[in-house]
Amino acid sequence: MQRLTKKGNMNDRMNIVLNKFKTRITTYPPGMCPLVLYRSLLQMSMNQSCGKCVPCRDGLVEVERMLGSILKGEGTHETLSKMKDLCVMIAETSDCAVGVVSANMILDSMTEFADEYESHITKQRCIEHRSQTIPCMTLCPAHVNVPGYIALIKEKRFADAINLIRNKNPFPTACAMVCEHPCENKCRRSIIDAPINIRGLKKFAVDQVSAKDVVPPKANVKTGKKVAIIGGGPSGLTAAYFLSLMGHKAVVFEEHEKLGGMLRYGIPEYRLPKAKLDDDIEALLKAGDIEVHTNTKIGRDITFTQIRKDYDAVFLGLGAQLGNRMPIENADLPNVIPAADFLQKVAKGEKIDLTGKKVVLIGGGNVAMDAARTAARLHAETIHVFTRKRDDITALESEVICAMQEGVRFRTLLSFLHIEDDKKTGLAQAVWLQPQIVGPYDEHGMMTTEHSSAYPYRFKCDYLILGVGQRSDVLEFEREGIPVERSRILADDTCQVRDMEGVFSGGDCVTGPSTAINAIAAGQVAAFNIDEYLGYHHKLESGIKIPGAMPNNCIPTGRAEIEEHDPFERIENFAHVEIPMTEEEGLREASRCLRCDHYGCGSMVGGRGDD
Repeated sequence: MQRLTKKGNMNDRMNIVLNKFKTRITTYPPGMCPLVLYRSLLQMSMNQSCGKCVPCRDGLVEVERMLGSILKGEGTHETLSKMKDLCVMIAETSDCAVGVVSANMILDSMTEFADEYESHITKQRCIEHRSQTIPCMTLCPAHVNVPGYIALIKEKRFADAINLIRNKNPFPTACAMVCEHPCENKCRRSIIDAPINIRGLKKFAVDQVSAKDVVPPKANVKTGKKVAIIGGGPSGLTAAYFLSLMGHKAVVFEEHEKLGGMLRYGIPEYRLPKAKLDDDIEALLKAGDIEVHTNTKIGRDITFTQIRKDYDAVFLGLGAQLGNRMPIENADLPNVIPAADFLQKVAKGEKIDLTGKKVVLIGGGNVAMDAARTAARLHAETIHVFTRKRDDITALESEVICAMQEGVRFRTLLSFLHIEDDKKTGLAQAVWLQPQIVGPYDEHGMMTTEHSSAYPYRFKCDYLILGVGQRSDVLEFEREGIPVERSRILADDTCQVRDMEGVFSGGDCVTGPSTAINAIAAGQVAAFNIDEYLGYHHKLESGIKIPGAMPNNCIPTGRAEIEEHDPFERIENFAHVEIPMTEEEGLREASRCLRCDHYGCGSMVGGRGDD
């Protein structure tokens, strides 16, 4: 007679423990030695060994001992060589994946962090001094003092919170609505329950007090220096903001009618109402001596040579506003359009009626999701998003979920072959797709695919949107001697353009299409390096007293999420989709912050992130 056992209950309890343990891996603190991380992962692998085969059971223990000796400064090049040979043997002879994967993991570390191994063996230390840093501040590209402004929000000092954000980022409102919030990725609150809703709290602050009503910091005395800013998007305006606060005159040249770049012309109204963007820009322009020339294109209205002659330094913040077309036949038909171009047309008020039309979108990035959700608001009958791989859906998970809620359909493992045109109308009438099958992962951990044996098939469409990337309009600058490679300006990590004295560049025109916060970070870095180039060393202090840290609240508490309006209501118009947090929600969420600027990593020498 069979009987139920209690093992299921034991496994359930173990799964609860393991789910809690996963957060310790995902919140591994920035600033730590990578070899320490690998040793931790190896120790975990050792515990998973069943003990049946010697290579895994005894070999991993010996590898861990050798790695430990290297970390202690006792290892030699001979130790490293023996460890490598041992890992190769374990990978080749272990019975199961525990030994194989663990050994290969250490072998990968020897390639990926060869310089770290060398430093530990020859100098008995990391390449550079390492210590845990404040995760949210480290992972924010602009290094905003996140714990500081959350503490200010907790005390209802919303204007001070906005100005503390501005100390690093002059777009508190825009980022409150569209930032991809990398600052949340390693939030230490995850060890207890879930990361702080940092973007949500920023939005809570600007919902309480409009950014345009918060007086920006006072500018330094004028230096008499003039800097030309080419491009009025997030990177260019950020550079202008900080340079003007330092006392320099910033002159912005923008080819469009209004400032904002892709924040205005690339992000739909339902995500970032342009009146809210204008709040940031209005406050930004009050910061110091900033002069703006809109409808001004370099090469048409003024030459780059003349600008270099008239100004002490130049910053190129061109953005990446030109949508890519695929190099295939019929890609230039009237009803085939790059996603970036489609979004700009809608942003400028051009009439695009998709009522009753079948829309196909190729690509899975954030711009593609914006285009798909915009098509839903233009009353498309159906919207299908096709990608070659699951990995190609790189948009934020929340954006993908919202798109699904709004009726967008997704299919992966389909390779785009060609566009079929209608000879009578001259329009695209279908796309041809080739089913794929998944293959091994490449060296970057990305899935590969290959054609399956299934036949290609025809998919009818009335409107085709190509979400296959954007590029910068750099042709005129290339003619003027700016070094360009694959439509990207060549600049170093100080934003100095290669071999061009006094010329700096940053943002999408250097990195390729990225996020608003990365563009803002580039503008900030460029401003301070331009200041150094001009012979100064200004420091911009916020002057805001941050509240002292209270004892940590480690009681598991639910995370306050930003709610959105009903999907069936959302797609009827372009009204902002997010519902503001209540005061109770915002203040409770702020109280979950563990104040890492004071406790734990923030209390370590070299690990503090004081404003």
